[in-house]
Amino acid sequence: MVAFNEIPGGGALRTPLFFAELDATGANRGGRLPKALIIGQQLPSGSLAAGVPALCQGTGWVKSMAGQGSMLALMASQYRARDDFGPLYLLPLGDDGAGVAATGTIAVTAAPTAAGTFVRKIAGQRVAVAVSASQTAAQVATAIGAAVNALPDLPVTATVSTTTVTLTARNKGLGGNDIIVAVTDDAAPAGLAVTVTQPSGGTGNPVTALTNALATLGDTDFDFIAMPYTDTASLDALRAHLSTRWSWSKMLYGGAFAGVRGTLGAVTTVGAVRNDPHVCLVGFDSAPEPAWLWAADVTAAAAVSLRADPGLPLQTVALNVQPPPLEKRWGLGDRNALLFSGIATFTTDADGTCRIERLITTYQRNAYGQPDDSLLDVERLYQVADILRQQRSFIETTYPRMKLADDGTNARPGNRIVTPSMIKRALIAHYKGMERDGKVQNSAAFAAALVVERASGNRCRVDGIAPIVPVDQLRQVAIQAQLRDAVGVAGAR
Repeated sequence: MVAFNEIPGGGALRTPLFFAELDATGANRGGRLPKALIIGQQLPSGSLAAGVPALCQGTGWVKSMAGQGSMLALMASQYRARDDFGPLYLLPLGDDGAGVAATGTIAVTAAPTAAGTFVRKIAGQRVAVAVSASQTAAQVATAIGAAVNALPDLPVTATVSTTTVTLTARNKGLGGNDIIVAVTDDAAPAGLAVTVTQPSGGTGNPVTALTNALATLGDTDFDFIAMPYTDTASLDALRAHLSTRWSWSKMLYGGAFAGVRGTLGAVTTVGAVRNDPHVCLVGFDSAPEPAWLWAADVTAAAAVSLRADPGLPLQTVALNVQPPPLEKRWGLGDRNALLFSGIATFTTDADGTCRIERLITTYQRNAYGQPDDSLLDVERLYQVADILRQQRSFIETTYPRMKLADDGTNARPGNRIVTPSMIKRALIAHYKGMERDGKVQNSAAFAAALVVERASGNRCRVDGIAPIVPVDQLRQVAIQAQLRDAVGVAGAR
């Protein structure tokens, strides 16, 4: 007997002749395109609905909606420079009501004695000012202020008082403290001298707004989240949100990436006190761009690779951020120490290209405080999510509407009846398929340890234990190269 979804069975239908219903469940080969989300502040003049996710409709659109030079617009541009394909959403926030904008200064302490070009980088963007020998210090300061204000994508504005240029962050909060005025390798005009006071004094990240905004995401899945904040309250809010998304009742998954600026000791301190299995912190010292631009860039670079194959190690994937100065680049021992403190690492090529070395989460200890590396690597996080999603899709596509019976039930084929042993065989076959696709390993062990049985307390439910083993990443090759003398070796001359 064939079990139909809609066509009446038995003697319920008497009108002739041919009737057909379509069941496309066996033809499903659909996939998903993982989405990214950027969290960031827009300007007070921004017109995006605060706390409501919005589809990014291009970097120009973000600038017009969130405001040029805003944290959100700059993060979106940084992200799109690395990932121009994947769907990107924005979670706009306003400045905290009690927030304070960071300020810094460029003081001209000596006038130029020859013509030239004064160059500095502000948040990684080049600001160049032509000066002449006839200009006074005050005139040079005025020219610097005008040059800053002529670049609307800078995250700061400038005001001038006699010989001092004051830079003020466009957005309030701690993010402004990470805006750096950096020296370049351009030759300075003769005689010209300046003193830079780096931006500081920014306070008040929008923690409450962030918490409320994360709640508005609902059941929309976002695999890659760029997080601009690394203060404790903001990271705690993100941890709670992501923990919910990984719960059995949500199964949305996803992870977040953030940048941390500081000395080796300062960055280590930040990572050592975190223990979040779904958050990756990348540490650096003295690079020109703010940490929140690093967050956007690392998120984009990771998304491109993980979207293609979550099992491929992320090592050597290139970033678009500008490197720290030579004297601030950490050596092998320092980076290894960071990897034992919950901080992800990168390397820098001779040409200045930054490359991912190893992206790890901040998860370091189990509930008893013992070292635990089970959720260390970012790749493992996305592998597990991919495998669980595939298993869910397989079950929901193969058994969308079935009757459940005990093993040994002698039902006629086509009767829409499934038994635990049938589900078990199907799961084994599906696992072998994932093994052929390079996603999992040890299918024989999976088949031997897989448990599928009817639940004792619910006659309509099947319970199981599925011992999945994702493929690993080749991260290290260690050899002992033994130097041998040719004397006594067969065939030696």
